[in-house]
Amino acid sequence: MARAFLIVMDSVGCGGAEDATAYGDEGADTLGHIAEACARGAGDRAGLRHGPLHVPFMQSLGLGQAMQASTGHKPTLACVEAPKGQWGYGVEISAGKDTPSGHWEIAGTPVPRPWGYFPHTIPALPQALTDALIAEAHLPGLLGNCHASGTEIIERFGAEHVKTGKPIVYTSVDSVLQIAAHEESFGRTRLYDLCAIARRLCDPLGIGRVIARPFIGPANGPFTRTPYRKDFAVLPPDGTLLQRADEAHRKIVTLGKIGDIFAHRHTGEEIKAAGNDALFNKLLDVMKTLPEGGFAFANFVDFDTEHGHRRDVPGYAAALEAFDARLPAFAALLQPGDLAIITADHGNDPTFRGTDHTREHVPILAFGPDVKPGCIGRRATFADMAETLAAHLGLPKGPAGEAWTVG
Repeated sequence: MARAFLIVMDSVGCGGAEDATAYGDEGADTLGHIAEACARGAGDRAGLRHGPLHVPFMQSLGLGQAMQASTGHKPTLACVEAPKGQWGYGVEISAGKDTPSGHWEIAGTPVPRPWGYFPHTIPALPQALTDALIAEAHLPGLLGNCHASGTEIIERFGAEHVKTGKPIVYTSVDSVLQIAAHEESFGRTRLYDLCAIARRLCDPLGIGRVIARPFIGPANGPFTRTPYRKDFAVLPPDGTLLQRADEAHRKIVTLGKIGDIFAHRHTGEEIKAAGNDALFNKLLDVMKTLPEGGFAFANFVDFDTEHGHRRDVPGYAAALEAFDARLPAFAALLQPGDLAIITADHGNDPTFRGTDHTREHVPILAFGPDVKPGCIGRRATFADMAETLAAHLGLPKGPAGEAWTVG
């Protein structure tokens, strides 16, 4: 019986979404623009990286071809002559461009309805919501209450938060409510409890995620976010690939924030680590012990949180290169019959305006000892990945998507 590995490079879109204009994202292309920036020297940073984008392993699988198929023009990143993997790109049919909708669709269950969003006003949150949150959590008040970048708003309100005990609340163009608080003066457990209350209060509004953002630092700053972020997501729809694997009594391992994204439903053994490199070490450990029929699902979030939202082209490029450099070790641990898919959940073009996700296609790279190389073309929904993995693992078909031929 085969094993399956699904790896999501969070926010590593490849441009070309047909409905990008509806989201204000016409012209966004995360991978393409990073490669272009690196080629002209805009991706250089002393002591970090230099020169053209260097991701030879993913290129060998067909990344360049996937980018070209997505956008319709030849990418700066070279296309190898004979890719060793299956390559194509996925089109999201779910509304929005957020993490849950992308991951749920990748897992076979597109979001059936639009998310709720907070308006770009000050205050951004409804008065009834903030009043209830203050009352139920016995808070002295709230700070922020606006659209903001997570690092910027902590610097702006961090000292006042430590002095007053008022947590910092903010949102973005995504369907999200984020709450930041100092780990020591406010308490991490108290922050999680506060977010659990906010999750319940946000349910009637259709908000996809409530995110706890703990940080540390002296009373007057500077402040640094810690790795103890925690997402409180709405429950995913029935029929995900995780649910089907769980009901078939397969071994499931979820790495990174997959457990949070799927509200810990059918997420098996959950493994977290601080940073992409540490998480990759955990993934390699899982590969050594995952039994036949097992399924590992990983999210590598640093691309998005550390570089995309911060519009950091050199950092994003360096993260891609570091991730690519680890992939040969991953490939070496694949066993006969194994199938691995590398993809993304949305875009976050660091050359684009704003600091938010971008509506893009995602690359799809499939490989394994018995995978027949070739073009899998345009996949009409991310759910095609779930159906391909389900067929490979001998699991029932889900509610959406069509499998492609692997061998």
